[in-house]
Amino acid sequence: MSRVGKNPVPVPANVEVALSASAVSVKGPLGTLQHNLNSDITIERDGDNLLIKVTNNSKQANAMSGTMRALLANMVHGVTKGFEKRLLLVGVGYRAQAAGEMLNLTLGFSHPVAHKMPEGVKVETPSQTEILIKGIDKQQVGQVAAEVRAYRKPEPYKGKGVRYADEVIVMKETKKK
Repeated sequence: MSRVGKNPVPVPANVEVALSASAVSVKGPLGTLQHNLNSDITIERDGDNLLIKVTNNSKQANAMSGTMRALLANMVHGVTKGFEKRLLLVGVGYRAQAAGEMLNLTLGFSHPVAHKMPEGVKVETPSQTEILIKGIDKQQVGQVAAEVRAYRKPEPYKGKGVRYADEVIVMKETKKK
């Protein structure tokens, strides 16, 4: 069994976990998440911990045990604290404005860009050049952040574009004569 899969997932007191043969559901103060289980994996409850067990000793089951443990830990973290991604806009005239479930972006194109947020993801703009994407599903928050970044990726000469707050852009030197 994988090293990650052997670790138990601690469940806080304010989180409810419902286990069935084919799915697991995690309910907490921020919402509810559910995930379908692989046939190679079973989940057992041991007090306030969840343990991942493999049903057979195949390489696939070994890999899925670590994956399922990480997904469960992310589900528990998501329904208790939530996840957030911070994006920065770098460039003259680049602006963002959150309007309900829409994110309106001005990124130097001849037209404004409007990105609709999916269900369960909220967006805030603390300033015109900052975007804060929040939600309980880690995969969904990361996917929305990647879609917004894809509208105008940071370019390597001036660094203009949409970047993650912790992203480091390696600048290229301009061409010399």
